[in-house]
Amino acid sequence: MKHNHKWLLGITCASAVLFYTCKVTQKYVTQYPVQRDASGRILVDMHPDPTPKSPEEEMKHIYMPAGYHLQLVASEPMVSAPVAIAWDGDARMYVAELNTYMLDVNGTGEHNADCKIKLLEDTNGDGVMDKMTVFADHLVLPRTLQPLDHGRLLVSLTWSNSVYCFQDTNGDGVADKNWIAYENHGTNTNNLEHQKSGLVWNLDNRLYLTYDPVRYTVKGDKVIPDTLMEGAPPQWGLGNDDYGRLFFSSAGSEVPALDFQQNLHYGQLDFRDQYDPIDFNAVWPIVTTPDVQGGLNRLRKTDSTLNHFTASNGQSIFRGDRLPADMKGDLFICEPVGRLIRRAKVTNTNGKIFLKNAYDKSEFIASTDLNFRPVNTTTGPDGCMYIVDMYHGIIQESEWTKADSYLRPKIQQKGLQTNVGRGRIYRLVNDAYKPNKVRPHMLEETSAQLVEHLNSPNGWWRDNAQKLLVLRQDKSVVPALKTLAAGGGQLARIHALWTLNGLNEMDAETFGKALKDPDAEVRKTTVWIGEDFMKKDSHAIDVLEKMENDPSADVRFQLLLTMRFVKADKGKQIIADLLKNYPNDPMLTYSQTTFENKIKAKAEQIVRQKALNEQSAKLVGQGSIIFKQLCFTCHGTDGKGVFNGGVTSTAPALAGNLDVNNMSSDKLIRVLLYGLSGPIRGTAYTDVMPALGGNDNTYIASVLSYIRSDFGNKAPVVLPEDVQRIRDATVGRTNGYTMAELDTIKPLRRRR
Repeated sequence: MKHNHKWLLGITCASAVLFYTCKVTQKYVTQYPVQRDASGRILVDMHPDPTPKSPEEEMKHIYMPAGYHLQLVASEPMVSAPVAIAWDGDARMYVAELNTYMLDVNGTGEHNADCKIKLLEDTNGDGVMDKMTVFADHLVLPRTLQPLDHGRLLVSLTWSNSVYCFQDTNGDGVADKNWIAYENHGTNTNNLEHQKSGLVWNLDNRLYLTYDPVRYTVKGDKVIPDTLMEGAPPQWGLGNDDYGRLFFSSAGSEVPALDFQQNLHYGQLDFRDQYDPIDFNAVWPIVTTPDVQGGLNRLRKTDSTLNHFTASNGQSIFRGDRLPADMKGDLFICEPVGRLIRRAKVTNTNGKIFLKNAYDKSEFIASTDLNFRPVNTTTGPDGCMYIVDMYHGIIQESEWTKADSYLRPKIQQKGLQTNVGRGRIYRLVNDAYKPNKVRPHMLEETSAQLVEHLNSPNGWWRDNAQKLLVLRQDKSVVPALKTLAAGGGQLARIHALWTLNGLNEMDAETFGKALKDPDAEVRKTTVWIGEDFMKKDSHAIDVLEKMENDPSADVRFQLLLTMRFVKADKGKQIIADLLKNYPNDPMLTYSQTTFENKIKAKAEQIVRQKALNEQSAKLVGQGSIIFKQLCFTCHGTDGKGVFNGGVTSTAPALAGNLDVNNMSSDKLIRVLLYGLSGPIRGTAYTDVMPALGGNDNTYIASVLSYIRSDFGNKAPVVLPEDVQRIRDATVGRTNGYTMAELDTIKPLRRRR
């Protein structure tokens, strides 16, 4: 990345502080009248006005259940193209802006270091941000935000594998110091839609993200990586619940929710029946959807609305205390192409998680404004839910808006390309509840005061108190934490245990007592902590062994996972006993079988690579990494495709694919260089194969070499010089291929 560190130069000189006053009434905006059918559903607006609207006008077009309302927290010019928000311990809001994202249909200037992170404050307590400073400037598409302490903020940028830390050392709201907290200069040239996000500080004191096969811990001013057994699911967004369960989405493969059955540390795991693949994947916009990637087969014939999740992102579990109680623990998923937000009920049946749309063929939030682009949701310090609305005309990256694409003329017909530089942040409120106006001051509080917040009914307060305690490493609160772990509320006990673990102060007595807790969630979290505690106390495994017959399926499943990477024979025996004693438990059997099959496949891949010469083995190895970071999104981790709706895959299966094995590598190279669209061997897929030609020859050769030598395929590897030969023969080409055109092309002879 040639421009990788230009933005670092001179950022400490930034001193300009901008202030805006957002004069917004907090009276609820009255929605425009709509027509409804006999069942009460809103009829689709077939002729929406695409003109950008003021925030107040926009809110009139956003519909939600009775009793719920939106309040404007911030809008342009205070913010522009916001995509992520996060609060520090004093409730100051950081906002990541993608200021260079799709300023026209060509994506002009997207790589420019012109993006910002802003710091917003509500100085008078009315719930509206009225002060703004540019915290960090001259950035390349910042994607993730994780506030720490002492004015520190962890940030991930597009096209960079490193994690950066910015710090405001003098309290003026502007970062005057920055450094690389985790340095990784490995190549990351994926399309910006296929890059990491998240950086969520989870209950276990690890930071999780999407795509990369890694999670982090914070040690001082450094971020320490911990490699995972396989890549994390894509794409934009990552949520977690009160008990540390992670929820991912995959827009590329059009899967709205996945990998929430077990922690990613133990490998990816999904069930076909974890939600109804047809009912749950279907979305219900209230406005016709002209700009959808995938063309007409992605639209309902009756009203031209989006028929299926295609851009699921920004998901979160609501964990606050100032909205109706039946909303707590629900999963919210943004769908910016459909201009809606899904609300899903989450249920646990014997340790297995199921999702269901909270409404029958309708959505929690939907808009008739074509510029409404919800891209993130999160629980705030005031106990309400916040919605980040990018309010941007184009929501698909330039790879999908090329001159020969389906999207470009649709975008231009509606004039969506003209809406840039706007953005809104909303608070969701309810008639029966008022936001908590008690502003946190955790950064100034003592550690003893932070311990008290572990009992808060709002997950935001508990999370931040735990995070700050772990970052401070103040051992003076250990006695108070042990007392809380033994006698606090359920969630307070869980947070106290994880805080002790984060302080490296877990002891055998506390651990043993927690394993006997009457609450199954507390016992489960203690078994989870056991993976760390066994490294400190060799006798811990003997105590954990006694949990084999715990009455809770959740506890037994976590015990199996905790023993997964234990090398001792007793750990293997505990797993064997669980599988033997509970043969009908699908969580135990399917998880372990899936894990063992992946280990076997990896071993077989190593054997195949050893049989290759040095250059070929290196290409296949590099291709394996790229595939597991990018290509699996649509083609599946096993190369068999990713099925949505239980019927069709979003992309062709590569395993045993005749074209992959028999087609000339020249044609496959053309596909990767320029992309592929249209039906493939009689099957129409919802997405196009994007061009990867911006990568170097070794990148292209590596990907093809891997897919031609794995998944049961046995075709020769592709060399970098083969890729260059095709580049030379196709100079000047910009549009993608179709299978019909590829079938007419004769392979080029290799140079001698």
